[in-house]
Formats: sequence, structure tokens, C-alpha cells
Amino acid sequence: MFELIKSGGPVMIPIIILAIVAMAIVVERFWSLRRKEIFPPGLGVEVREWARGRELDTKHIEVLRRNSPLGEVLAAALDMRHKPREMMKERVEDVGRHVVHQMERFLNTLGTIAGVAPLLGLLGTVFGIIQMFLTILKTGIGDANQLAGGIGQALVSTAGGLVLAIPALMFYRYFRGLINEYVIDMEKQAIALMDVLDNRIPESAIEGDQA
Repeated sequence: MFELIKSGGPVMIPIIILAIVAMAIVVERFWSLRRKEIFPPGLGVEVREWARGRELDTKHIEVLRRNSPLGEVLAAALDMRHKPREMMKERVEDVGRHVVHQMERFLNTLGTIAGVAPLLGLLGTVFGIIQMFLTILKTGIGDANQLAGGIGQALVSTAGGLVLAIPALMFYRYFRGLINEYVIDMEKQAIALMDVLDNRIPESAIEGDQA
């Protein structure tokens, strides 16, 4: 295996380094984007119950904010619970953009690797062809072993670039789709909470009834 990689020429070094980086990103994103980490079970229902029962204070909201990405979005709505719905919505959208940015961490790097890897393979192909022509100039076309070395370098480097690019692109697309799904679910939870906050009876009305 080592000999095969070595035959791909110097271009195989950056390809292997990028492969290690891509693997680390994929493992880290799989761990960080687990659904239970983004959407703790029952959190949305629990927060809506807090809102209905007026069991809200600064400590509750701060704990919620640090709980998860969903908790951070819901906490933004609770921060603006005494403001008009439009202001509440704007705050949720602002915080949501920051949350999405965090969930997309390292994905641009993964996408760049998926785009660069085939180009590195193509560069190795060019180097291999150049080596083959230089060999022809020096020794003529009679030395088949020298010619095979250039052809082998071209093929191995091209294959190495594609072997890296294909799974990197697949995982990049997968994580993008997963994050889009999470964003839609967060929007649903935030809208449900804002509906609850909108439908609460104002304090002044309760005091008036009691009087």
C-alpha cells in the first residue's frame, strides 16, 4: 500500500494530509450534530409549559440558553417576551443565524477539500505526464519501465484525488442537508413558543379581574 501511494509522486503528500483533516472534520461534525445535542428530548414542550405557567426568571432563561442550540433560540424568544411579536421574531432570527453558523463549523473547509482534491489529482497527472515526456527525451521510447513510472504516477495521483473528493463531497452535502432540517425544526419550535407567548393573558387583565 505504501509503495502504491509513493508511486503517486509528491502530490500524494497534500492529498493524504487533506484526507486526515477531512476525516477529523467528519467525525467531529457527526458527534456535534447529534440530534439529542441539538434538540434535547422534550425541551420545546417544557419551555412552552414554563411560558404558560409564568415560571420564567433570568436564571431559568440563562440555563436554557446554555442548554443547546435549540435552547439558545428559545431563550432569545423569552428575552423579548414583553415586546411585540415582530421584535421577538427579529431577535430569534438574529440568534438563529449565529446558531446556524456554529452548526456549520468546519463545513466550508470540508467543501474546499472536496473541490481541491480532484485538482491535486489532476496536478499529479500533469506531473506524471511531464515525467514521462522527459524520460522519452532522455532515453527514447525503448525504456518501458521509465515510461510506466510516469503513467503510474499520473493514474495513482488522479485516483487518490478522486478517492478523497467523492466521500468529502458526500459528507459535505449530508451535513448541509442535516443542518437545513434542524433549522426548519428550530423554526417550528420557536413559532410554537411565540404563539404561546402571544396568547398569554396580560398581567394587567388578571389584576383587573381580581379587583
